[in-house]
Amino acid sequence: MNSLFPFLALNKVALQLGPFSIHWYAIFIVTGAAIAVWMACKEAPSKKMTVDDIIDFVLIAFPLGIVGARAYYVIFQWSYYSQHPGQIIAMWDGGGAIYGSLIVGAIVLFVFSYYRMIHPLDLLDITVPGVALAQALGRWGNFVNQEAYGKIVDNLNYLPDFIKNQMFINGHYRTPTFLYESIGDFIGFLLMVIFRHRLKFIKRGEIFAFYLIWYGCVRFIVEGMRTDSLMLGPARVSQWLSAILIFVGIGLIIFRRYKKYE
Repeated sequence: MNSLFPFLALNKVALQLGPFSIHWYAIFIVTGAAIAVWMACKEAPSKKMTVDDIIDFVLIAFPLGIVGARAYYVIFQWSYYSQHPGQIIAMWDGGGAIYGSLIVGAIVLFVFSYYRMIHPLDLLDITVPGVALAQALGRWGNFVNQEAYGKIVDNLNYLPDFIKNQMFINGHYRTPTFLYESIGDFIGFLLMVIFRHRLKFIKRGEIFAFYLIWYGCVRFIVEGMRTDSLMLGPARVSQWLSAILIFVGIGLIIFRRYKKYE
């Protein structure tokens, strides 16, 4: 239908129920989280965990992760939000940073693991494939909101009309960086699932380490193409964090390979 009406953008609101609206952004986030939880529950017995362990962790981590994603974004955009405090909680219009969610989620995971006497690397290994898939889906919320895009390009003829139309922003086609990251996250998800079930030499924590390296590389590259990066002076914050993830992931693999005991 969009081919008949060029440059017709998608509506951010998926469903309107009286004064209440359900945004596509929220649908993608919740759907991705639900799939991630289901995957972790299926894998939990292999690490001697229960479904209750996963559900209890998610009930704590998911809402705090959303708060962390928004807080991270607001902090680095404080010049705007200090002048518009009423917009601070308006995450449904976009404006969340996955790194904020990951940081808060990691803190919750280590505290939760300590109190449940679960090895944190086991919990990380079974959750990160689902996290990668959730990230892949979540980027389509950015697509609907027309955010997380890149520089101006002449055309996007290699893409379907519905993506081309949505990437026509302020009179120009924009590089669909959301799509590149979504594809990268999905490939990472597939690789982790394959590695987890096919490679017998995988050690505890190495699926998590692979996630850090893979996502760090994908995000570093894609962030360099974006025009809406959160900045700290001249530096793109997410690129610095991506580099840290890559080095931590490599370091974890080296540590696990040289460690002689579990």
